[in-house]
Amino acid sequence: MHRRRALRRALPAAAAALTLTLTGCGDDPVRAVPFDAADSEPCQQVARFWPSTVGPYEARVTAVQSEGVAAWGDPPIVARCGKAPPGPTTDPCIDVNGVDWVATPLDDGGTMFTTFGRDPALEVLVPAAYDSHPLLLPPFGAAAEAVPQTLGECSSAQR
Repeated sequence: MHRRRALRRALPAAAAALTLTLTGCGDDPVRAVPFDAADSEPCQQVARFWPSTVGPYEARVTAVQSEGVAAWGDPPIVARCGKAPPGPTTDPCIDVNGVDWVATPLDDGGTMFTTFGRDPALEVLVPAAYDSHPLLLPPFGAAAEAVPQTLGECSSAQR
């Protein structure tokens, strides 16, 4: 996929999530701000395992050169590598085929899923338009497992 360089800037997570879920229509490239570590060696490894489809949704072209950012469907499901690992949280944690994901509800009704115990973390933003958000996570398993889980697992109280 051809990707154009996007302006890198730090945005609060909620603002970035809102930006990501509202941009991109149909064949237009999906705009997403890559994390600073998106082009690190671990994220390059992750990018080798981005799924070709997420459920029935085909891959989309992104408007960034970073391989650490990918998108599928319309509205776009956006995945980004290079996020700082989450610390302790009260958000629910779910195990999807051996990968721990922290599920954070977004103000727009979508969900932000972040891998737990992996550095760098992966983030998957699922817009509110999709039902059963966690059911879209299995295709990301191989990409998530490209980063070893060395920082612990979610506690059973979070699941």
